[in-house]
Amino acid sequence: MLGVMPTEKAMELAAEKKLDLVNISPNAKPPVCKILDYGKYRYELQKKEKEAKKKQKTTQVKEIRLSTFIEEHDINVKANTASKFLKDGDKVKVSLRFRGREKDYKDKGMAVMQSFAQVVSEVGVVEKQPLFEGRSLTMVLGPKSDK
Repeated sequence: MLGVMPTEKAMELAAEKKLDLVNISPNAKPPVCKILDYGKYRYELQKKEKEAKKKQKTTQVKEIRLSTFIEEHDINVKANTASKFLKDGDKVKVSLRFRGREKDYKDKGMAVMQSFAQVVSEVGVVEKQPLFEGRSLTMVLGPKSDK
């Protein structure tokens, strides 16, 4: 802490120490400056940014498709796949496409979705309830938080 001083004097001090005068907070009254090695300062900032980027977790949305008249074992197999995705921290979009006359069995499709959600309930939670979008029924599952 050298206190408040004119810019010229601060630049002379920096030149004596063979360092740079870096404006840290230009909007402050008076502006805040530091005498330091600018190359090293930039390197440290880049290092911090890189470290923060490493710690970020990106979530992907994986999709699983079901059919209206799916058997119990097939639901379990697809649920195991969805469980793996959920354990990895990804979201799962479950879609059920109605083909032809299957549109008349919307309640059957809803039952399939509910049973799928029940099987996966240990590792995932329903973020978006089953909803009809045109010819398909979609639901979004998210990983269960351990808070």
